[in-house]
Amino acid sequence: MTQEPGNNDRLHEAVRIRRERRALWQREGERSVGQNLAMIGVLGWTIVTPTLLGIFAGRWLDARFSSGIFWTLGLFMIGLAFGCALAWRHMHHE
Repeated sequence: MTQEPGNNDRLHEAVRIRRERRALWQREGERSVGQNLAMIGVLGWTIVTPTLLGIFAGRWLDARFSSGIFWTLGLFMIGLAFGCALAWRHMHHE
């Protein structure tokens, strides 16, 4: 059984990241309850804002073109997906 060269590099990278995170935690300690609540709030608004913008834009387009809920539903889904992607990126950046 042979190992791919890329797997070893990814393992070393994962170990390096884990060590850096552990060293950071040892230096700074755990975040406070307030900081954790603030992060939850930021993530919530990161998802809600693009979703609401999509809904408002969709409602405006539907009213303008008399298209039922076509634009509202489409832009709602796009806004939700965009907001979730932003939140995912933010979580992995922290």
